[in-house]
Amino acid sequence: MPLDMDTTFDLNASAADALVELRARRPLVHNITNFVVMNETANALLCIGASPVMAHAREELREMVGHAGALVLNIGTLEPAWIESMLVAGKEANLRGVPVVLDPVGAGATTYRTESAERILSEVQVSVLRGNAAELAALAGQAAEIRGVDAVTGDPLAAAAACAERFGLTAVASGPVDALADRERQTLVANGHALLGQITGSGCIASALIGAFHAVQPDPLLAATTAMVALGVAGEIAAERSAGPGSFRPQLMDALAGLSPATLRERARISLTLAERGSRDE
Repeated sequence: MPLDMDTTFDLNASAADALVELRARRPLVHNITNFVVMNETANALLCIGASPVMAHAREELREMVGHAGALVLNIGTLEPAWIESMLVAGKEANLRGVPVVLDPVGAGATTYRTESAERILSEVQVSVLRGNAAELAALAGQAAEIRGVDAVTGDPLAAAAACAERFGLTAVASGPVDALADRERQTLVANGHALLGQITGSGCIASALIGAFHAVQPDPLLAATTAMVALGVAGEIAAERSAGPGSFRPQLMDALAGLSPATLRERARISLTLAERGSRDE
């Protein structure tokens, strides 16, 4: 969809169509991600209809990226060797036209995390940056508070818009209402449930799902919006069947697997606005 799409565009229908395309094509999503969430993100990708691979050895990165529809980089349990692998894979993805998703877990919490995320952003052409409001605010140079990897303060839409402008990408700030922005457009996704915040890895799952949808939807904002809606709607369905966080986790996987295009279209709560272009149009 072109950048000048207006507010009459049917985002719900676009999300439903993307789910159909994803399940028809079953793209390979290459993840260099953290130890805490490898199993969860792999299962979430399988449930939504993609094919996951977790590969971080430098000896196979270029070959693996060549088979992938998208590359997802997640710095949750980072160390120097992994950052180097992310850079190798990211640059190879850029050469091959494979979209790159970055999850800057804990950016702003420590200097090393912030500098590692900034290094990836400076050396790799990232298509979508997804984090919480505090992580994105830290990368945008805004004030925010983060405890460990959890946001304490931060304005999601302001952080997403600032990162979109600074880095020239689509930025996603997860929260009770997910805020997404590129330099031209902004979307808000109001789907989701509080239980998503009570399990480990829900944000990492979101980033992986963005990779899956971006493998079949070339527009980064539409791909990311669809992924956030899919996770949010699945979270709502899972919560209806759960007694708490313990039972919510497996129900979330079942809900992702059982998610239908019709349900996605009916339950999606998305709003779109066109960002102020200011001097860019002058």
